[in-house]
Amino acid sequence: MPVSITMPALSPTMEEGTLAKWLVKEGDVVSAGDLIAEIETDKATMEVESVDEGTIGKILIGEGTEGVKVNEVLAWILEEGEDAGAIEAAPTSPPKPVVEKPVVNGDPGILPMAEPPKTKPVAQMAPAQQPASNGRLFASPLARRIAGQKGIDLAGVQGSGPGGRIVKSDVENLGAIPSGSSIAQQAKMPPMPPSTSGIAEGSYDIIKLDNMRKTIARRLTESKSMVPHFYLTIDCEIDALLKLRRDLNAKSPEGEDAYKISVNDFIIRASALALRKVPDANASWMEDVIWRHHHADISVAVAIEGGLITPIIREAETKGLATIANEMKDLAERAHSRKLMPEEYQGGTFSVSNLGMFGIREFSAVINPPHGAILAVGAGEQRPVVKDGSLQIATIMTVTLSCDHRVVDGALGAQLLAAFKGYIEDPVTMLL
Repeated sequence: MPVSITMPALSPTMEEGTLAKWLVKEGDVVSAGDLIAEIETDKATMEVESVDEGTIGKILIGEGTEGVKVNEVLAWILEEGEDAGAIEAAPTSPPKPVVEKPVVNGDPGILPMAEPPKTKPVAQMAPAQQPASNGRLFASPLARRIAGQKGIDLAGVQGSGPGGRIVKSDVENLGAIPSGSSIAQQAKMPPMPPSTSGIAEGSYDIIKLDNMRKTIARRLTESKSMVPHFYLTIDCEIDALLKLRRDLNAKSPEGEDAYKISVNDFIIRASALALRKVPDANASWMEDVIWRHHHADISVAVAIEGGLITPIIREAETKGLATIANEMKDLAERAHSRKLMPEEYQGGTFSVSNLGMFGIREFSAVINPPHGAILAVGAGEQRPVVKDGSLQIATIMTVTLSCDHRVVDGALGAQLLAAFKGYIEDPVTMLL
């Protein structure tokens, strides 16, 4: 029986990917461990290796194909003694699909999954008798809130919960309903045709969305729709920090131990120490419970072509500035080439977004669920300040904390910002 090569699950949440490039062609002989393809997810490009040996008998999915589902058959490997006729007799969906092991820069990545990930239930048009005899609809409060925001009539949704109860996933997955149904028309608004948009046809370019941009759009829309944001802003004087940075960088040794500390590295360190000092703010909203984390895993927004990604400095409160600087440099370089492994950008407990290098004075960032907060950092600039009754000039950096009010309320957010400001304005304390 031919061996199937299927779309691997390169992360726990991956449902589909893009087959970017084949590294083999039909007729090639492969062995276990040979690189056979490059797969693009929403955040990274990974090389995939074969887990069996034989001859590439038939390639089913061409290069550049998007939206390939996890465990969909990509190609067939013929074992010794088999010919192309064996492929015709092979099942379209193999009972035990082979999950390939991703390799990044020659190193093994995610271990093969024991079984394919479970797919989410697909919302369907409900039978007419779905509502209870008294006219009530059985739906969770969260499902009702999502439906209200999307303008969806729950009377037309089939629930997948206990006793037919409509739950969150039933409403979120309405995009899977056939486009001709009335529910699909409510859940997804078609683009405005050029004739009615007031924009002349042919006067614009249509940019095709890649997986990264689709994911960013979906997650940020969900965040602003579902997470109750509120914002706290504070000014930090950073002249002492800039001096300490110059002094430390001047002491950088040669060779492997060399480092170059940035202002952003101080911000990561100060954020982590502030979270250790105010542990209740190092938390995530998980619907029915709150997770309070033992370590400060700081996700740092990095702009790359086509969007952004948030590589993570794990347990940042335990790491010195030089270590953070070198880790961040490595993560940022591999982020730009889309060579990060999923565990290097998925998770985290707190986010930092710094636009100071672009000259932005102040802004508010969108929370990255399930994080309880994100810190938006503006540029350091010289401003007039009053000290001891006299007017002086100081370098001021404005930061804004976006908080999920379900996790971090006003007083708690203020405590976190005060702790952060203390470390930034007295940076020697970050060395202790």
